[in-house]
Amino acid sequence: MTYAVYITESFEKEMEKISKSEREILQKIFLQLKNNPYVGDSVRYRFFREKRIREKRVYYLVYDDLNAVLVVAFGGKKLQQDTINEIVKSFPEFREYLKKILEQEKE
Repeated sequence: MTYAVYITESFEKEMEKISKSEREILQKIFLQLKNNPYVGDSVRYRFFREKRIREKRVYYLVYDDLNAVLVVAFGGKKLQQDTINEIVKSFPEFREYLKKILEQEKE
């Protein structure tokens, strides 16, 4: 089963700051996620995952019921715990954000 991959607005802004080679790696990761959203390591929960790009990490949430993956953050090791804590606190908001995107696509 193929999953749709979406990114948050804040993640999109982060992508503008990274190198071209990292952006190319991210594109490959997005393709991977479409076919197997459970690549990478789980972070506290099965649906909350991370994938490494050199010394940085891409954080994403897998929604089996919506057939979608939401890529939410990109960061280094130094802020890793803060990033994880912020994402966990924002689980409900991320779900609502994704639902709105999916509803807009139906229109």
